[in-house]
Amino acid sequence: MKKPESFWKKKLSKEQYHILREKGTEIPGKGKLLHNKETGVYVCGACGSELFSSDSKFDSGTGWPSFYDVMKNKNIRIEEDNRLGMNRVEVLCAKCGSHLGHLFKETKTQKCPTGKRYCINSLALDFKNKNGK
Repeated sequence: MKKPESFWKKKLSKEQYHILREKGTEIPGKGKLLHNKETGVYVCGACGSELFSSDSKFDSGTGWPSFYDVMKNKNIRIEEDNRLGMNRVEVLCAKCGSHLGHLFKETKTQKCPTGKRYCINSLALDFKNKNGK
């Protein structure tokens, strides 16, 4: 899904654009979806691609929504991220290329059974509850 940056600047809020297109991050603990407990699907805030089920969301204590698994591997793209002098793993939407957050290794626990923590910006996501709203 190749769109010019002018399209994204019109479609997204200034804050969303900064995170999704400029690879920014939001202040920890302030995200609108951090404490969301509803049942449903988290989708890309730019293109609406289905990314994470509420079933895999857990409280990591980091200040960002965290998930231990993706809905469909083909909807997520993983890339090495060496920006800011750190070696991290970036999580991107495979459909539109938007930056979502980062993937970290975790100790496998009951709340994180895969040992993977997808640490995602709230502003990079939209939420559709089980009724599709």
